[in-house]
Amino acid sequence: MPIITFLIIGTAAGYLATRLMKVNTDIPTTIALGVFGALIGGFLLRFLISIMGMMAGFVGAVLGAMALIWVWQTWGRR
Repeated sequence: MPIITFLIIGTAAGYLATRLMKVNTDIPTTIALGVFGALIGGFLLRFLISIMGMMAGFVGAVLGAMALIWVWQTWGRR
C-alpha cells in the first residue's frame, strides 16, 4: 500500500475511531492514533484483508485505532 494511501486511510480511521469512542484529541494525535491503529489492525486482520479487500483494511484500521485509544485511555493518560 503506498504511503500516501496508508496515511489517508489511517487519518480517516483515527477520526472515525475518536468519534466512535467519544474522545476529543488534537489533529496530530488523531492522525497518529489512526496510523498506528492501522498498523495494528492491518497485522491482526490480514486474513480478512485477503478475503474482502480494501474495505477490510479500513475496518481493521478503525478497530486498531479503537484498540489503541482504549490502551491510551487505560494506561497512558493519568
